[in-house]
Parts: sequence; C-alpha cells; structure tokens
Amino acid sequence: VDRRARGAEPAYGINTGFGSFAEVAIAPDALEALQLNLLRSHAAGLGDPLPPRTVRATIALRANVLAKGFSGIALDTVEALIALLNRGVHPSVPSRGSVGASGDLAPLAHLALVLIGEGEVLDDDDDDQRKGRKERKEDQNALRASRVLRSSVISGSEALRRAGLKPITLGPKEGLALINGTQPSTAVLALALAAAERVARAADIAAALSIDALRGSIHPFEARIHDARPFRGQRTSAANIEALMRGSGINLSHERCGKVQDAYSLRCAAQVHGAVRDALRFIRETVDIEANSATDNPMVFADTGDIVSGGNFHGAPIAIAADLLAAAVVPLATISERRTDRLVDPALSGLPAFLTRDGGLKSGLMLAHVTAAAVASELKSLAHPSGVDTIPTSANREDHVSMSMTAALKAECAVSRAREVIAIEILCACQAIDLLAPLMTSPALAAVHGLVRSRVPALDDDRAPAPDIVAIAQLIETSALEDACDALVK
Repeated sequence: VDRRARGAEPAYGINTGFGSFAEVAIAPDALEALQLNLLRSHAAGLGDPLPPRTVRATIALRANVLAKGFSGIALDTVEALIALLNRGVHPSVPSRGSVGASGDLAPLAHLALVLIGEGEVLDDDDDDQRKGRKERKEDQNALRASRVLRSSVISGSEALRRAGLKPITLGPKEGLALINGTQPSTAVLALALAAAERVARAADIAAALSIDALRGSIHPFEARIHDARPFRGQRTSAANIEALMRGSGINLSHERCGKVQDAYSLRCAAQVHGAVRDALRFIRETVDIEANSATDNPMVFADTGDIVSGGNFHGAPIAIAADLLAAAVVPLATISERRTDRLVDPALSGLPAFLTRDGGLKSGLMLAHVTAAAVASELKSLAHPSGVDTIPTSANREDHVSMSMTAALKAECAVSRAREVIAIEILCACQAIDLLAPLMTSPALAAVHGLVRSRVPALDDDRAPAPDIVAIAQLIETSALEDACDALVK
C-alpha cells in the first residue's frame, strides 16, 4: 500500500478519491487528509444509536476482517480498534444511514471517528458485558478507566483520554479500510439470529405446555412420523415436544377420550417450528461465512503485491438472510397465537373462559390474547423484504444496493415481537395448567411452570398482564426457560 501510495499508478482509495471521485488523483502530500476527510464526510448517520452490545459485535467483526490481511492496514490501527473493545469505549453509532453497498459506510465512519479522537461515545459501563469476566490484576486499571464514562454522550477525544488511549494517525487507505464492510449489518443480524434461536426453542416449550393444557395428543410427535419426512428441524422439534410431554398425568388422563385428532396448531407444531429451525440454520451459515470474510475494496494481496477492485462489500447475502429471518419467525408467532386463542376459548379448551374462574366480574387473560393477535399482525408487515428495494447512490456509481442494514434492523424487531407472542402463550398455558389441578403435567413441564411461577404468580384476581408478559419474555431471552428443562430442548 505504501509503495502504491507513493507511485504514479492510480489505486482506488489510496491515491484517488472515492465513489464517483475515483478518477480524481490525490497528491502525495494530501493522502492523510484524504483518509481523514473520508471518515468525517461519511459520518452522516441518523436515528437512535446502536446499543453497546451491537457496537461491540461490530468492532469485533471489523477487527477480525482487518486481521485477515486483505485490507492494507497497519497492525497498530487494528490494535487501537481492539483497545476500544477491551476498554469498554463504545462509539455512538446511528442506526440509520446505510444502504448496505460499499459496506455500511456511515455507521462505520461514526465508529472510526473515535479512533482519531473525534465523534461521540456512549456513556455505558456495560456491566453485563463484564459480569463473569476474570480480571487479571494488570487489567484492572484499564477496566476502571473505562467505567468512568458517565455522561450520556461524551466526545471521542475525552473518551479516549479517560480510557487511557491515544488518537491514531491514519496512513494510506486506513480510513477506507476502517469503513468498507458489512460488519454493522452482520452484527445486528448475528445478534438477532441468536435471539431467534432462543425463541425457536422456547416455541417448542410453549407448544408442549399448550398441547398438554389443551389435552392434546402426544402421538403426533412420535419419531416414526418424522423419520418418514426427515427434515432436520422438524425431527428436532418433534423430539423436543415429545420429551417435554413424556410422563404427563394430564396426558394420561385423556388417553382414551375418543378424540380422533387435534387441530393443526397442535398437531402440526413440529412441522411449522421445524421449518423455522431449518431457515435459521441457513441464516447461521450465511452469518458464519460473512463474519469471517474479507469485505474490503480494493483487496490487497500482499503475496503478489496486487491491489484489485472488487465487490465483496455488497450486503446482498446479509440482506437476503435478514429478510428470511424476519419472515421465518412469523409462523412461530402465528401458530402460537392460534394456540393461545384455543386456551382462552372455553368452547375449544374446556377450561374457564379467558382462564379465570369468575368470568364476567373478571376478564382474566382476555386482553393478553388480543395483544398476541395485534403483535402477530404486526409481524406480517415486518415480513415484507427490504432487500427487494434498491436506490442508486453516489451519482449512479453505486447503482445497485442491498439495504442490508434496513433488513437486519427489521429482522431484529421481528424477533423481539415473536418472543412476545410466545411469552403470551406461555403465560396462558401456565394458567391453564393451574386450572387443571389436581392433574399434573410432566416433570419437565412442571419445572418450566415452576420457573414461570417464581416470576409470575397465578392469576387469581385481575391484574395488568403486561409486566407478566415482559417477565416471561426475559426468561426466553436469557435462556432460563430452556435451562429449566434439564437439557431436554435442543
């Protein structure tokens, strides 16, 4: 890179301008200003800042890309980026402003400004990130320095000073290397995917609770049925539901009830949940590849000395995967809402209406189901793909863009909404289990029920269900719900 910067031959972003200015030659004495101007001019983002965990994931992903050696960046610069992570310095990165082509330029520019002592930094001690961290004695002063960032937003220069770090000086191509990639989109999607995988496991638990409470059959989850249609996700969900229901006294009580078969929302739970699991597995493969790929332009091949322009920065793989994620969680929510509806409808459940013993005087969980219906409907709108849109930018030099950041942020929202619908089903199913006493559910589901009851008391008198829904959603998000099942849920 240094040789090309000193030479007369044009090399994009090293001794030329950017985007539609690619044919503008830059004088050798202006190369540092070129990189500084790039970061400053591209920090054009708007909207709420990304949360600290997303910023941390972005930094880690970008450092991983730079370490691969295709970016033409100095080791000291990579180490300065990693130091932000280790010292808990979290740049304020606006969530809007990327079209997912040439990478996520605006978000990464806001992040990179902090390295040169500019931009803004979030006030966040990030205690959750540090819980359980084994602090070696020599690291304690650095960690203590990062914890003194107390104002809501402080300047990048002040944040570096408090953390004991110094601004860097950019060499040729280094500004471009810091912002030319899909890491913010990938970070948002990766975290949303991890959350979706937890929601998928919770959906199997919710289904098992509801099927048992509705006195549905365990037989549709026999392995031989699913071995005949061996989708991996379907077989996993069926095995989960069957294992969770095994040993239920409720199930044994209606073994010869004469009912021929259950409604689809019960009987087809494994098929629907399994299809979602298979989609999530594809998305994970995409994220794994992207997280470990070089996404720069131009690419620097040190072994041959070649610097070659390409298009690895294009966010299409992330956009398509994110759009799939937003669509995939919808069936989890819609089938869950249908089971919740059955739980609160006495004609379908055989239980007291809206799961309260004093219907009329009390409304029970009537509005909990209404909320599930409202959120499930919202999810259908969130399933509209962002990646089908493209708006040319940079004077038509960037004439096809991916909208990967928009897709990833939408997917993140969709996963959160799906988690809420599943939480409502669990709330209602646990109440139904209570109403079936003295019949007992299975040992595994009793453990789940007990965990829920440790946070959410049984509904004897009407109260606001919103805090209960939030509490159960938190059990899903933290994996506590699946942990209560003693490793039965895969």
